[in-house]
Amino acid sequence: MSPERYLRIRSALAKRQTDLTVCLENVHKPHNVSAVVRTCDAIGIHRVHTVWEEKYQFRGDTAMGSQQWVRQTNHDSLGNAIGALKQQGMQVLVTHLSDTAVGFREVDYTKPTAIIFGQERYGATDEAIAMADQDIIIPMAGMVQSLNVSVAAALVLYEAQRQRELAGMYDVEHLPEEECQKLLFERGYPRLCALSKTKGVPYPAIDDIGRIDAPASWWKQMQLTPEALHALSDNDEAVSTRA
Repeated sequence: MSPERYLRIRSALAKRQTDLTVCLENVHKPHNVSAVVRTCDAIGIHRVHTVWEEKYQFRGDTAMGSQQWVRQTNHDSLGNAIGALKQQGMQVLVTHLSDTAVGFREVDYTKPTAIIFGQERYGATDEAIAMADQDIIIPMAGMVQSLNVSVAAALVLYEAQRQRELAGMYDVEHLPEEECQKLLFERGYPRLCALSKTKGVPYPAIDDIGRIDAPASWWKQMQLTPEALHALSDNDEAVSTRA
């Protein structure tokens, strides 16, 4: 990894908003999922949440994996997803046309916020609507009453970005250094990262110009075969037990 790439990654990670996220409920078309996640990366969202019913399951990990800079958490149920988000102190919004809905620009996105976007054809489920804290709408003057989910997500998220920029929230680092180190290694050294995962070797530290800061023993482990590493681990355990 060059020093220039290191600085570029560091700059992006410094702006990550860990208390702003989206939850995709049964959004299953590949181009929609990828477009939403690209928008999340563009405005600095660190993690997205997903819920898929069995009938909508398809290549979920593949679609998310195309966006290497945004983490994904998949939940078994919407209740689990919203419960986890509320435990983090987030206000949960859902895009839904109702008598109590407010325009998406009327919401305070400087608060910890999660936004639910529902399935392409049917929108958010009754469960999502019941569990959310607030329904939001995107005002429209035409004949249609809905937008493509990726377009709707982009509009809402860029309003959130606008408010947060005005509040100076992009000038404060939110992402823990431990997570920054993981991403620096994973995205700065993809081949070594894959090898590290295959062999079960812990990630090394990355120094302040983007170089791997690891002792000779780490490099030696990386050169060993998985079988040799396993044998070495077994031997260390045996020595520890005898001691």
